[in-house]
Amino acid sequence: MNLSKFFFWFAAPARFLPLAGALVRPLQILALLTGAAGLFLGFGVAPADANQGEGYRIIYLHVPASWVAMFAYALMAFWSFVGLVWRTRLSHLLSHALAPTGAVFAALSLITGALWGQPMWGAWWVWDARLTSSLLLLLLFLGYLALLGAIDDPQRADRACAVLALLGALNLPVMYFSVRWWNTLHQGATIKSSGASMAPVMLTALLLCCVAAWTWAAATVLRRVQLLIFEREAHTRWLRAMQDDAPADAPASAPTDPAL
Repeated sequence: MNLSKFFFWFAAPARFLPLAGALVRPLQILALLTGAAGLFLGFGVAPADANQGEGYRIIYLHVPASWVAMFAYALMAFWSFVGLVWRTRLSHLLSHALAPTGAVFAALSLITGALWGQPMWGAWWVWDARLTSSLLLLLLFLGYLALLGAIDDPQRADRACAVLALLGALNLPVMYFSVRWWNTLHQGATIKSSGASMAPVMLTALLLCCVAAWTWAAATVLRRVQLLIFEREAHTRWLRAMQDDAPADAPASAPTDPAL
């Protein structure tokens, strides 16, 4: 099965629902293991930074949160585009599921950034280009959720939120390249294509924390998609049949030929 066939095969909620259910628990376990290892290395083993002292350790929370927030919005915009063009129901549900997770990580990025910036810059907040675009990212997530809750008709809400997500995606390149385009207080990238400007134990801890953030975010999004499918598809025969046929303590299996 090539990539396009794989993509369209799981575009049906009935096929995607069992897949999501099978992935949630392994992703949660992986997130807990890598998170514990990363935080132990970062806060208990890695040495203090030569310039920033102990205060740099907030990087193990700030960087993963920032990366997940940006990528969550990029995925939200991608699935919004797919939903508008191909009109697949699951695409909009994936976008809706990404928004709360993205908002949480965007808020965490701003909070940890303030905790990091205060001892380094002497201020909790400055109107730096990276900080301002990060704040806009959080507002876009919150605006998406507000718009979703304000429209009663699901199809109209899907289209309106998709348009907002696509317009908001213009903020992503500004956010990513702001430290290159303008003379900002925010430091440049720690991990580059040419290598990482940090000690190996620091880099290992950071990468483990990033894996933990990615996998935990994926688990929460998949779990939320499950709930949205049950809510949106409650009237369909395939879901009622799945719920009726499956044992109470076992995951339901998808029908053989569900419609998109």
